[in-house]
Amino acid sequence: MGKEMRIDVVSDVVCPWCAIGLKSLEQALENVGDAVDATIHFQPFELNPGMAPEGEEIGEHIYKKYGISRDERLVNAERIRARGEALGFEFGARERIYNTFDAHRLLHWAEEQGKQYELKSALLSAYFTANEDVSSHEVLARVAGLVGLDPVEAARILASDTYAAEVREREEFFQRHGINSVPAIIINQKHLISGGQPPEVFEQAIRDIAAKE
Repeated sequence: MGKEMRIDVVSDVVCPWCAIGLKSLEQALENVGDAVDATIHFQPFELNPGMAPEGEEIGEHIYKKYGISRDERLVNAERIRARGEALGFEFGARERIYNTFDAHRLLHWAEEQGKQYELKSALLSAYFTANEDVSSHEVLARVAGLVGLDPVEAARILASDTYAAEVREREEFFQRHGINSVPAIIINQKHLISGGQPPEVFEQAIRDIAAKE
């Protein structure tokens, strides 16, 4: 039995570096093997909390938010695609970026059902690989069903404001504690690793923390 370790992953489902960070973390944990018994908890962070439900065209959004031109965006997109490919994750072409508050509400419910990891992974693939609208209640309920959650219950939760207060409370908690960019990986609630680091960075941190604690 490995050393118990809690890993909180603060991230969004439309953040490409969050997908890369998760895949890197998975590879690191695989490399560490039985030395560590990790439980992963996904915590909500919205890149664009004020975004309209229908979202925005991605190029326009990136230019408006970061001042990045189309050519720069294409270079960045290729870099992200190559990093993803090296980790076994496929980045397809994406046309829009969406509001993710409802996705985070569903992830909160999925945690209670013991299916949060599966739903998070499926939502990242739905958005980044399949170019799906992850603000759509229909898409969210269907993806929930694909990972073994009840799609009817998912639709009921999405049609209400269930878990809205809980998600906002968690978002505010991490912002108050200085998390203003993602992914943010917090080990045992005190060691912070920021960004979509390579697997070896996560692996070294996990081994060091396991040895000291």
